[in-house]
Amino acid sequence: MRQHVNPLSQFFQLPLSLPSKNTIFRKSHYPIHLDIGSAKGEFLIELAKRYPDWNFIGLEIREPLVILCEKKREKLELNNLKFLFCNVNVSLDQWLSDLDYGQLKRVSIQFPDPWFKRKHFKRRVLNINLLNSIAKSMTNDGEIFLQSDILKLIESMTNMIDKSAYFDRKNLGDMRSINKNPYDVKTDRELISKKKKLPIYRAIYIRNNQLFIN
Repeated sequence: MRQHVNPLSQFFQLPLSLPSKNTIFRKSHYPIHLDIGSAKGEFLIELAKRYPDWNFIGLEIREPLVILCEKKREKLELNNLKFLFCNVNVSLDQWLSDLDYGQLKRVSIQFPDPWFKRKHFKRRVLNINLLNSIAKSMTNDGEIFLQSDILKLIESMTNMIDKSAYFDRKNLGDMRSINKNPYDVKTDRELISKKKKLPIYRAIYIRNNQLFIN
């Protein structure tokens, strides 16, 4: 399976009509945790087992991983969890517009593809349009959680969010000051990084009460 796919290629620029929350979840009114780049899905699977009164949605651009995750989810009969294939920068905004006011409570972006070359920076998952989609859909006290083992990558994400009028950073010091995943569940990549003794950089942002303006 390819580790990276180009989200700007023609195939991934085709918008997909994602199923509504009422189609996905039996109890569609529950608060939602959105994981962008859900990979093998173990992070959300564990959260869904621990918190049955939350709904969890994992979005992933590598379709084979989504198929694998859905098989695991179905075997565990987790009705508060769903994995979907899409390019979030093309298809997410429409899906978010279907949510109830204030329903999106948490967004996590963990160890996203770094795209190291400057000419490829535009392929990185977090851009201003995605950030604004999240801000528009999230009410006061909603949360964005970021983590990566690549300092320059997380700096580029935090620099973007720091300039936004809609989010306040919870930890203003060293990005290593959050010494563990706040959800007490580790992703596959997080486990690998810890095994290799790589530093992990984390940041948490809270949605403030600034009214979103298009």
